Amino acid sequence: MSSNSGIQIPSRLPLLCTHDGVLLPGSTMRISVDTARNMQLVKSRLLKGTSLKSTIIGVIPNTRDPEHDSDELPSLHSIGTAGLAVQVVGSNWPKPHYTLLITGLCRFRVTKLLREKPFLVAEVEQLDKLEQYTEGDQADGELGELSQRFYQAAVQLVGMLDMSVPVVAKLRRLLDSLPKETLPDVLASMIRTSNKEKLQVLDAVDLEERFKKALPLLTRQIEGLKLLQKTRKLRPDDDKRVLAIRKGGVFPGRQFSLDEEGEDEDGDDTAVLEKKVKAAAMPEAALRVCLKELKRLKKMPESMPEYALTRNYLEMMVELPWSKSSKDCLDIRAARVLLDNDHYAMEKLKRRVLEYLAVRQLKSTLKGPILCFVGPPGVGKTSVGRSIARTLGREFHRIALGGVCDQSDIRGHRRTYVGSMPGRIINGLKTVGVNNPVFLLDEVDKLGKSLQGDPAAALLEVLDPEQNHSFTDHYLNVPFDLSQVLFIATANTTATIPPALLDRMEVLQVPGYTQEEKVEIAHRHLIPHQLEQHGLTPQQLQIPQDTTKDIISKYTREAGVRSLERKIGAICRAVAVKVAEGHKVSRAESPAEQHAEQNTENKEEGSGITAPPEMPIVIDPIAPLKAILGPPVFEMEVSERLTLPGVAIGLAWTPMGGEIMFVEASRMEGEGQLTLTGQLGDVMKESAHLAISWLRSNAKTYLLTNGSADPLEGTDIHLHFPAGAVTKDGPSAGVTIVTCLASLLSGRLVRSDVAMTGEITLRGLVLPVGGIKDKVLAAHRASLKRVIIPKRNEKDLEEIPPHVRADLDFVFASTLDEVLNAAFDGGFPAAVSHPQVVSKL
Repeated sequence: MSSNSGIQIPSRLPLLCTHDGVLLPGSTMRISVDTARNMQLVKSRLLKGTSLKSTIIGVIPNTRDPEHDSDELPSLHSIGTAGLAVQVVGSNWPKPHYTLLITGLCRFRVTKLLREKPFLVAEVEQLDKLEQYTEGDQADGELGELSQRFYQAAVQLVGMLDMSVPVVAKLRRLLDSLPKETLPDVLASMIRTSNKEKLQVLDAVDLEERFKKALPLLTRQIEGLKLLQKTRKLRPDDDKRVLAIRKGGVFPGRQFSLDEEGEDEDGDDTAVLEKKVKAAAMPEAALRVCLKELKRLKKMPESMPEYALTRNYLEMMVELPWSKSSKDCLDIRAARVLLDNDHYAMEKLKRRVLEYLAVRQLKSTLKGPILCFVGPPGVGKTSVGRSIARTLGREFHRIALGGVCDQSDIRGHRRTYVGSMPGRIINGLKTVGVNNPVFLLDEVDKLGKSLQGDPAAALLEVLDPEQNHSFTDHYLNVPFDLSQVLFIATANTTATIPPALLDRMEVLQVPGYTQEEKVEIAHRHLIPHQLEQHGLTPQQLQIPQDTTKDIISKYTREAGVRSLERKIGAICRAVAVKVAEGHKVSRAESPAEQHAEQNTENKEEGSGITAPPEMPIVIDPIAPLKAILGPPVFEMEVSERLTLPGVAIGLAWTPMGGEIMFVEASRMEGEGQLTLTGQLGDVMKESAHLAISWLRSNAKTYLLTNGSADPLEGTDIHLHFPAGAVTKDGPSAGVTIVTCLASLLSGRLVRSDVAMTGEITLRGLVLPVGGIKDKVLAAHRASLKRVIIPKRNEKDLEEIPPHVRADLDFVFASTLDEVLNAAFDGGFPAAVSHPQVVSKL
């Protein structure tokens, strides 16, 4: 590379054809390589070469359209730039390509093409002498005058830019340190010029001609900046920030570009963001934080990773409804009508909503209540929350909490984390756009806990009326007022809700529906909805109330109405098939009519004609219902199950609603052991031992000894609770176990229409239990006639519908003696009656 005359480039150079720019001596640019010849040059020359000579290549501008490029050799430009490959970066997406970082050294002319494949190699003649830039000879005459004018114009251009920007200050220093002969190439590569204009500068081999070509370009750039400054006089602080330099300089890896439009747009965008911040009407603390972040954003280059984070934060802050709220609809009559139209029954929930509306009329600054609807699945907890929002005229947002095990879902992530974002509460407020929506926290009893924290503990601040006026999300890091939000939580049970969280909510029990309520709900809401979903009309399908009752009693056994709606949907699908095919619904007819109809159908089938179905199609509760839904899933077999002694019916509460539960006992010769089966919990096992102990201590009183002092002498007892695969626990089965064992030991049958519930003590007292309404409704569904409940649960009957109370005979027992007398026909007399001693303490 060296000779006696000075620094020289090799006489043979591999050529790189570029489409997207013109490399000038003294500048640095990135070149994307994706054509076959250029890719082969990079692989063979740059990646495998080990000497400095192998990193020098010739860059030739290619004027052909790259989309129509082919393997044929393009017409080469006669003059190119020898460049030093500083960096090579490869990538396979979206297609294999390389990105080269090349610094221009000098011009050359192609004298002879030596090789075309696999890449171009040519014999070149060096036009610029590298050593002339280091000799420091001063030009005179016209050339000296041109160079001086060009230097002054360059200084004027840099003076119009913001010197506080590091790259502008570096450019100013370069103007003083670089030889004036290099300025046309350096400045032409920085200012905003077209590839055609740069090509003219490249072709200007004579230095004087080069100054003449580049000077008008520099003058045009100065005039453009002057015009831009005039249009931005309304912003005196930014007079000198006409920044148009987005990418580097002449040092390797960066290049100047005076693109004023991009900066102008960014400056206007920042100003728009500032206006939004001031117009958001946020509290003083939040406004102070936003202005501070906005000030940092203005000083921050766009290339910094924190720029996007700060901008996203400010956009989130301005989008939050700090002071925007919706107007409540406080018409109590209209609210009552709307709630009654949307939901049947649920009187307690409706009354609570109307109470809130009444208080809001009297006091406009009432904080939003925090309600918790607890009830079995399918009773309408979520849908009634949506109806409450519509009644109040508020926005509605549902947050599903089932399975959430990270507190960041509630409080958000701190902005120091990559990919940080606010929690679901703040995101929900941003979505609805008002600060007083109805938030439904669905399945709050199914929150989890993990190493990322306890979301139930994070909800303590959200659901506390004394704290949520200054809820602080980790992402925002400023307080936000949640006191106007109406929070409604839903749960199937309160057992899994932490006590501290449960204490902050007003719990409203949503019990299961009675059969009559289900029939009414089906004909008011479910059947019309399913008819609409399946494209049917009431003139095509009719489901009588008797059929609905059969579906409820024989095909569904649940507290809600989800299974009922699915069964109605199955009927609609079956009828839709018949309507679409034009078949008649089969009906029970006389044999003669059936034979005649069959002959008619055979004739129609033979002629290819299908008879349309008779309208409307009425679903009979016997034949069509069984043909569509199959045989009944549930049957009323209570009377059949109580044909042997040692069987009693208890009442149990489950998250799905109340259920009847059979308790079976058998005896055999043995050593007086008690065997318990049926997946019982510790409490139920203790209730069984209590029952055995009470019966053994009162065996003589109720004539259960059979000639021996201990009824269990020489006898083993097996107590079973079907179904065996279902886990059971709780104290409510105490009276049922006593009745079952008393029936077994006495040989008498328990009444088949009696169900019971209650906790027992060793003294024979009956203590109150929970879930009375669900248990009574389960007994009513099972067609039982008498229900034995603790005396102290008599107050709970007020929640039971009047028609259910009228159908059942309630026995309120305070002692086991009263339970046994009510459970057996003719009573359960004792040999010696013990008068009850009333405490005088």
